[in-house]
Amino acid sequence: MQPIIDKLKENMQLIYRRALDADNALARLQQSGKGKFKHVFAKDAGFTVSSKRFSPYVEELGREVVELESVQDQADFEARLVPVVKKMELMLLTLSNFRQSLKDKP
Repeated sequence: MQPIIDKLKENMQLIYRRALDADNALARLQQSGKGKFKHVFAKDAGFTVSSKRFSPYVEELGREVVELESVQDQADFEARLVPVVKKMELMLLTLSNFRQSLKDKP
């Protein structure tokens, strides 16, 4: 299980750095009157938090990764791992799409 945890932590570092950049970009967009939305992810995305920024989602995901470290039972670990991986995939995809949309703007 430790190699999986290590890979999750590695991905969390990447997500964290990209989320900081994205949050800064969102702040600039909103200051210029753009980016008028209520939350980054839809309610059915699996996150319990709802925010206009990525950071709260990153914090929630980080807590779940830390919680996984303490799980000893293989079946419980696997059951908890699935939603974490899905959220990570969604987060990475959304951050990449957001980053690309900023590059596409004149």
